[in-house]
Amino acid sequence: MGLFINKGNDGFQQSRNGEYVDKSGLIGFMNSVLNTEHQYVCVTRARRFGKTIAAKMLYAYYDKSCDSRALFEDLEIATDPTFEQHLNKYPAIYLDMTDFTSRGLSAEDFVATVEKTLCRELQTVWPDIQYSDASSLPFSLVNIAQATGEKFIFIIDEWDAPLREFKGNDVVEKEWVGLLRSMFKSATVQTAFAGVYITGILPIVRYNTQSALNNFQEYNLITPKVIGKYLGFTEEDVKNLCEKHHMPFEQMEAWYDGYQLGRMGHIFNPNSVMSAIRNREFLSYWAATGAGNELVPYLSYELREDVQLLLAGESIYVDTYSFDNRLGDIDTRDKLFTALIHLGYLSYDGRKARIPNLELMLYFGSSIKRANLGGLTHVLSRSEEVLDSILAGKSDRVAALLALSHDDICGAQEYNSEQGLYTTLRESLFFAHQDYIFHREYPSGKGFADLVLIPRPGHNLPALVVELKYDKDAASAIDQIKERNYPAKIQEYSGEVLLVGVNYDKDTKEHQCSIESFSNLL
Repeated sequence: MGLFINKGNDGFQQSRNGEYVDKSGLIGFMNSVLNTEHQYVCVTRARRFGKTIAAKMLYAYYDKSCDSRALFEDLEIATDPTFEQHLNKYPAIYLDMTDFTSRGLSAEDFVATVEKTLCRELQTVWPDIQYSDASSLPFSLVNIAQATGEKFIFIIDEWDAPLREFKGNDVVEKEWVGLLRSMFKSATVQTAFAGVYITGILPIVRYNTQSALNNFQEYNLITPKVIGKYLGFTEEDVKNLCEKHHMPFEQMEAWYDGYQLGRMGHIFNPNSVMSAIRNREFLSYWAATGAGNELVPYLSYELREDVQLLLAGESIYVDTYSFDNRLGDIDTRDKLFTALIHLGYLSYDGRKARIPNLELMLYFGSSIKRANLGGLTHVLSRSEEVLDSILAGKSDRVAALLALSHDDICGAQEYNSEQGLYTTLRESLFFAHQDYIFHREYPSGKGFADLVLIPRPGHNLPALVVELKYDKDAASAIDQIKERNYPAKIQEYSGEVLLVGVNYDKDTKEHQCSIESFSNLL
């Protein structure tokens, strides 16, 4: 078994040994484009979205050095008319670029080492071939294809890992993209391939308005096209898993849903879903799959207004076209937010971006605490104490914390506005997202409560009904909650309810808070 050639099907066998959600329909799609002008496919997704499992599945299916029938005969692809035609019929190469980025290679040696390593293995597997240039990977592939009469399946996993590892290094980018172009753009070398499938986080680098490899069909988080359902879990996938493992779908949806992939609908993060099932607990598993500070460098004071909207669950307009798929060349707002879409921090519906789910909302909050976003960083840093103080009935402390956050988050023009106070309150309660579902202007009784927080299923906490007042007093806010019968209309919750009244005096800038317990007997 080789390192990159004749690898066999062990990689996919491991996936089949565990819980496997059938994504073998991707093979049928690839079979439909083999040996056509559309045989070059680039699929990009955020990390932990199933890219590597899919790549290993494809390799196990095509690699002629093994017999993979037993791995596929119970899957969707077994009923495809092309199943027998291509099963284990090709010499195949599987190149995982993280195998090289983890070696500590220098920028100057990186691409040359990749090419030399592959050339040596090709010469070991096909020692009797006459090589016109044994140091050239493209020509070695052509020589083998001409001598054997067979075409390669070439799979590259994490194609952009060198660009991310050596971010902003023009030498690595030029040499690595140049090697790919020499293999996949040359009319001579193209005759060596039946199909090429590459994965990554970032789409292919663009020069001016053109992709450096514009013969590739690209399928990413912005333009998923027809294969969106094969990378990531669909709603049906997750419902079936929840039913099988007796997990609540509503919580799974809140935590890990939210990536909008065109007409395919919403897609769940597979790694997080499976982690929740294994651990029997809903947590933010995203942070465990990468560096804890990964998002921090992308957040800056200039973006605080956009970030505030995102934290409030709102969407922001993003022009994705200006991004040239380089992490080292982010110099505008739109480029930055487009990068965050590709990296998986935001979902995108074709016009607007938003934080997709609770898992990413909490990750954003944690990152903002460590970033330089001025007052917003301070507000989120004290939000845990705000919630704890409300639950403990410490009304004076809540008022003091809200006063500090009001100063931190609102400028002079918006300080005395209703929206400014509401924004202060909502972001001061950011920590509560993990335990509560937020409802603004909740329809209750004879009117609308300013803010209602309903405990998430499985959390033994009181519901919170919050009313804001100006130039009155906190007690009058509590009275309004009672008079309008807000608590009695909280249908989603049965148990204790805390009534929270907040008043702000525009003249003295004094903040008051009153907290009372109300037993909901519905």
